[in-house]
Amino acid sequence: MTGVVGPAMAAALPPHVQLLLLTDGKRISRVLHAVAELRVADELADGPLDVPELASRTGTRADALGRVLRVAAAFGVFFEQPDGRYALTDMSQALRSDVPGSQRDMVLYNGSGMLWRSYGELMHTLRTGEPAFRAAYGHDFFEHLERDPDDGAMFDRAMTRMSHATSRMLIDSFDFGRFERIADIGGGHGFFLSEILGEHPKSRGVLVDRPSVVAEAPELLAGAGVADRVEIVEGNFFEPLPTGWDAYVLKAVLHDWDDERALAILGRVREALEGHPDGRLLICEFLVGPANRWDRGKLLDLDMLVRFGGRERDPAQWRELLDAAGFALVNDPVPGRWAVLECRPVPPGEHT
Repeated sequence: MTGVVGPAMAAALPPHVQLLLLTDGKRISRVLHAVAELRVADELADGPLDVPELASRTGTRADALGRVLRVAAAFGVFFEQPDGRYALTDMSQALRSDVPGSQRDMVLYNGSGMLWRSYGELMHTLRTGEPAFRAAYGHDFFEHLERDPDDGAMFDRAMTRMSHATSRMLIDSFDFGRFERIADIGGGHGFFLSEILGEHPKSRGVLVDRPSVVAEAPELLAGAGVADRVEIVEGNFFEPLPTGWDAYVLKAVLHDWDDERALAILGRVREALEGHPDGRLLICEFLVGPANRWDRGKLLDLDMLVRFGGRERDPAQWRELLDAAGFALVNDPVPGRWAVLECRPVPPGEHT
């Protein structure tokens, strides 16, 4: 064959070639990680440059850099011009660190040792059911973030970037303004809550998370102009929660945990809603889609598995978990994307 063999051509390839093409994912990921770390996209922001100039600016060898860039261009990340200079494409614009919606931090995280080494121990997880991260590093994931400040900072930046994107999708797809009093449980620095309250000026909120996390919340909430409508409570979702709020939000919380510990968290929310039958639990997660169809949640599920034994869940798994916790799903979220699962507390004796 001549020309570029890449994702756009994959369906036209023989099945055995398609199979081998899938194994190239690790190579492509490492190429993207390298050009993101070198800030190649930032260097090209003012226009095309040749490989020697890029090598000089990035402190690399021209021959090696050129070969890496050639792979990136084969997948449309950069564009190699006839004169040998490289230019940005729509994809590499998103690799710039200075643009709205930059994906550089997510690319750095997805290509980091924290994931790379964990997936190298996937067989350990398959044999034992234990998180591969622990086998790779000798300690748990969140402990690692405390031990390694650089990895911790990178993870925080990547999760902040992801939160910006997912928050917008969730707020646009669900009417949070129905609730005057909203409790964001495990809400980090308060970004998601601040976005909700910014959209709905009649609503108030309470932010609950560990002391070291909420310590940074006042500055963020003040910057968003909502600090006067937010109460900050130090705590965690395995302990008793503030009671009597209209809606309890768990955004990207339950996927970190196996069913047993997820039930413990849901139990605390159920306790907080006691005597408040009109209250709601709002679970914001990626809802895994049907079998034999692509959706990124199936890969995210593996991330949860190898990092700390959590899981992404499909609609049937959510209903089973919610039923065991005394909740019933009252909306019909669309699988294969981020979604808000609206849940009501089920009175004792009622069958769902």
